[in-house]
Amino acid sequence: MVKGANVGLSALSENVGAVVVGLGWSSATGEGDADVSVLLLDADGKVSSDADFCFYNNPVAGDGSVHLLGKTPTADGSEDRISFDLDAVPPEVDKVVVAASRYGGAHFGELDDLRLTLADSTGDALARFAVHDVEEVSALIFGELYRRAGEWKFRAVGQGYASGLAGLATDYGVDIDDDAETADAETAGAETAGAETAVAQAAMAEAADGLAASARTAGAERAGTERTGTGQVGAAPEGPGPDVEVPGGTSTAPSARVPAQSRDGHAVDRAATGPEPAKPGTAAAPADGPKSARRPRTAKKKVTLPRTAKKSLADNDTWRTARLFPGSALKSDRERETRATSVVLSVMAQVPEFGRRLTAAFGAPAGRMETFTEVTLPHGESPRRPDGVIRVERAGKLWTALVETKTNGNALKPDQVQAYMDIAARRGYEAVITLSNDVALEGSPLVDVRIDRRRKHKVALWHLSWAEVVHQAQMLIRHEGVGDAAHAWLLQELLHYLQHENSGCHGFQNMGAAWVPVRRGIDEETLCQGDARALEVIENWERLVRQVCLRLGGELGQKVLPVQRVRRGADPGARRTELADHLCEQGRLNAEIRIEGTPGVLGITADLRTGKLRTSIEVPAEGAGYPLARAKRLVRRLSDAPADLHIETLVDGRGTGPRGTLERLRPEPADILPKDGAQITGFRLSLFKGMGAGRGSAETGFIRSVDDAVDRFHAQVVAHVDAPVV
Repeated sequence: MVKGANVGLSALSENVGAVVVGLGWSSATGEGDADVSVLLLDADGKVSSDADFCFYNNPVAGDGSVHLLGKTPTADGSEDRISFDLDAVPPEVDKVVVAASRYGGAHFGELDDLRLTLADSTGDALARFAVHDVEEVSALIFGELYRRAGEWKFRAVGQGYASGLAGLATDYGVDIDDDAETADAETAGAETAGAETAVAQAAMAEAADGLAASARTAGAERAGTERTGTGQVGAAPEGPGPDVEVPGGTSTAPSARVPAQSRDGHAVDRAATGPEPAKPGTAAAPADGPKSARRPRTAKKKVTLPRTAKKSLADNDTWRTARLFPGSALKSDRERETRATSVVLSVMAQVPEFGRRLTAAFGAPAGRMETFTEVTLPHGESPRRPDGVIRVERAGKLWTALVETKTNGNALKPDQVQAYMDIAARRGYEAVITLSNDVALEGSPLVDVRIDRRRKHKVALWHLSWAEVVHQAQMLIRHEGVGDAAHAWLLQELLHYLQHENSGCHGFQNMGAAWVPVRRGIDEETLCQGDARALEVIENWERLVRQVCLRLGGELGQKVLPVQRVRRGADPGARRTELADHLCEQGRLNAEIRIEGTPGVLGITADLRTGKLRTSIEVPAEGAGYPLARAKRLVRRLSDAPADLHIETLVDGRGTGPRGTLERLRPEPADILPKDGAQITGFRLSLFKGMGAGRGSAETGFIRSVDDAVDRFHAQVVAHVDAPVV
């Protein structure tokens, strides 16, 4: 599509009751990023309620009809995906705007291949819009979905805002709070003032959970930036007919603040008419005086589980806590598959946030979910029994997916999956979902199935890894929160079961049959380029790196994604073939992962010749001052890092300079400085450890050694690099 063009979705596909929009970009360094936001507008082109602004701190909006799915790795880097259940969008919503913003002074002109893709509920691509000439803008409207004559249409917009999120938000009736820190302080005083008894104060304290406290602290730290006016750049040209609409000016209605913290430091408030009544037990503001702003928040309070466990009442350590889903009695693969399927599907049905997170990317609507096991379906002379069925009802319509589960590293069987695809097509079901320890790669399907193009009804085939299920559970109960304490407890029990040694749901755990021959061939220098075994190792290495990102992201509550420095539009298969040739020639596996909030990219290198794992990060030379002062600041930041940490100086124009271990540099930081006075651009920090020999995840296995190396490096080095210097 070109800028300003529009198209009716029903003309593109029959499966547009739910669609997925992807926003993507790439950069030469692999470090460019932006935050996605969605605004639900009424007929006047304004947001009208607290549920109408969807962004990274409020990923679900419009009664669950809009869901931010987060980033997904692609061949060109990563892509932010948003699920839209168009049948469930509230009737008062006339238009849905899809935008993104950058922060910290960055702008979209620094990114390449800006694009929007639109896919239907089966995953088939419907439209693609490439955005050009964005220049110095820090917020960008990619496109919009809007109603016209009873159907949904899509318009390619490509409108930029030089004033960033503030300018974009103001155009749609969203106000900007300039001083969130003051608002927090005033709100804290209002919430505690007027409490008549200690019982009331205790009840209020109990209601506030750790997530709210963290949000209050983060809001205070990021507040105080100056308000920015609007500034539109590159507005979409007017087209024929009434379909072309350009967002209007600012709201003039009296506003009561319902703010949401933006990543660039502003507290974004949604305008709402009329004053809000004072809460019982709080001091009301004078009618003729200035109204104090409420503490920034975007949604109802969520429940998360505390990180520190309560003191046990057990007599000794041999007593085991009673579990809802026990795993100790599992013995056979069939028992593991049956138990795991039933446990996951039941929790999906009982915890709406969890079920929605796992199915939104598959085109499922936001509705009432029921899950089933032990289902028998006719298929020729021998009925089939899929491991599970998921059904979601919305407005009288059913969305149905068959589930095929494998545990303990067992591979999916193509004939089973093919049979379920045929059954789903005949019965009008929407999807088949496979769930196993394996991790799917772009352009490399786990199971090749035959699609009968003569059938009018299309069935989508999707895959979930057990590592993804664990990741989503961790994100909810540790970081984002769920609706009530019972749901949090259910997720905790699920997580304990999936991580039990007998569950068989431990994610990718085997580098494959080619691992040992490839290592032997590299050691003996007999491995030749073009060897199919090297390609298998590269694919499994990519699976392992993606699983490391899922695990680390779930533990930290941050976006962790693999970085792929490839040419735009490169074929994933060709890229892996090239990496396999490099493995044969150099004997090394390389990967990079980006952790949100860290100053650089974490590199992982597995040298199969030496049997060493290297984890590293490059950090810029911080602050002003003399080179010796910079070196001393770095050493102080790394006061708790391991003594064997290697530090290399990065010198402008010639790569690396002096190097040494932290143990040697602590008494003499000047040893890391170039003797010729060359300009220092940064430092490379590295840790080395032995690499496991086995292909699995046992104590001496390669997968375990990679996990341990990344965990150690992040905890002992990366976490301290950005810490304030004492």
